[in-house]
Amino acid sequence: MASRDDVAIEITPDVLLKAYACGIFPMAESADDPALYWIEPQSRGILPLDGVHVPKRLARTIRSGVFDMRIDTDFRGVIEGCAASRPGRRSTWINGRIRSLYGALFAQGHCHTVETWRDGRLVGGLYGVALGGAFFGESMFSTETDASKVALVYLVARLIAGGFSLLDTQFVTDHLKQFGTIELDRADFHRALEEAIRRPGQFKVLDPSASPDAVLAIIRHPQS
Repeated sequence: MASRDDVAIEITPDVLLKAYACGIFPMAESADDPALYWIEPQSRGILPLDGVHVPKRLARTIRSGVFDMRIDTDFRGVIEGCAASRPGRRSTWINGRIRSLYGALFAQGHCHTVETWRDGRLVGGLYGVALGGAFFGESMFSTETDASKVALVYLVARLIAGGFSLLDTQFVTDHLKQFGTIELDRADFHRALEEAIRRPGQFKVLDPSASPDAVLAIIRHPQS
């Protein structure tokens, strides 16, 4: 289970980055709760960048070019999409303080978005925090089939191209298992994290106009 403090802790963007380096991240009880709490799961989900599985049907969707992929163009739209209610879920943990904190990290260049667009509309995406060679995935959303999954695939390719070694998914979900997400205990995660944050990961090495085939090739051959 996740461990959390009993009281809200004042968090600034700089404190947040230090917390990530220690394997801790903040969450709220709900979108309406103004407090934030530190979370450190006993077991941590990660997606090994050298063993990502892209389902064949999803690869066909990517190759079809039905989605237009963009990077860091609409942080507000992405976090609003992640916070929106959906069938079976009335609210999320993304409250006003989360929006403000990650907006500040986005302005500083530490928070990034991968966005899925179609016909000029933002239909899916994700956001997360980059620190050295570690990327901490925070949340994703989709209003069209496969939009968030495509964003995840493009994120993976971008991280591989940029020399990252760790993609933290925080938890393991059925949505993420199909890509090869595994669980590490706290000690193993901290070892991987310490090594990753020493690496000079570069989020924007991959050309935003990279073709779908090029993106899939990076994932199939991560060491090439």
